[in-house]
Amino acid sequence: MIEKKVGVVGLGNMGGGIARNFKKAGVPLMVWDVAPAARTAFYEIAGIDIAPPGEMAAACNAIFFVVPATPEIASCFDGKNGVLARAAEGLVVYDFTTSDPVATKELAARAAAHGIAYLDAGMSGGATGADAGTLTLMIGGDKAAFERTRTFLDPIADRMLYLGSSGAGHTMKLIHNMVCHTIFLATCEGGRMAESAGINLADMINVFNVSNARSYASEVRFPKHILSGKWDARSRVYNLRKDVSMAVGLAGTLDTKVPLGTVTRDFLDVAIAHGMTDTDYSRLYERFDEIVVEVGANHK
Repeated sequence: MIEKKVGVVGLGNMGGGIARNFKKAGVPLMVWDVAPAARTAFYEIAGIDIAPPGEMAAACNAIFFVVPATPEIASCFDGKNGVLARAAEGLVVYDFTTSDPVATKELAARAAAHGIAYLDAGMSGGATGADAGTLTLMIGGDKAAFERTRTFLDPIADRMLYLGSSGAGHTMKLIHNMVCHTIFLATCEGGRMAESAGINLADMINVFNVSNARSYASEVRFPKHILSGKWDARSRVYNLRKDVSMAVGLAGTLDTKVPLGTVTRDFLDVAIAHGMTDTDYSRLYERFDEIVVEVGANHK
């Protein structure tokens, strides 16, 4: 059992699973979410304190922010009752968002000025991995702080990969997501082509999974969320567009060309223009043909 106390801010698809795994491991735990409905599920669980981030900062050894992006964390830092003002000595903040590394570095510098170690930790594994405690974490920031607190991560992650200085974790996450989502759309494209040729989609996926075209999309997304008819990948089209757009923007600042990532971003832009902002992204397969026609027209 870990005797140190931790806090989790953000109790959605990812944060809720992370918090439950800390509880399951017997970790003294504080949780918070700006949405009262998200907090409600934790009120009746013995041994969990519901408290805002400032109170966490005074009582916890580490706080895990599982919120949309760095602006939400920055808002928790400010004010006389915020994290910066109330942080206990030795506090470590883990930023589990998918964010612009430039903003990450700025927030890490603010934290460091108050004696707080700030680690950016991009996640892979999705909500399923958060529920199972099998996340992969891509970590940037103060290596000594990471080594000091890496055992805190055992209940929630199978792999923790330290990548370098502040911003490295979020940079890797953007690259990872750009590639992941591009592969998903390429698999959708192959599926639509196979079906047009009279080949069953499930048969194509079976071929992929025993050959060189296999990927997470073919091994997990298609069997569990598309072929199953469940359409429950548990992430919105908005989230994919946000991540790929940030990755393409970052590539521009690095003077790196990402034409395939750019086409993926453009495809997701069209999907959102078609009203799919809050749609589970597995349903992109259903509407692939109508979206790709418009993407093609835009690239002529």
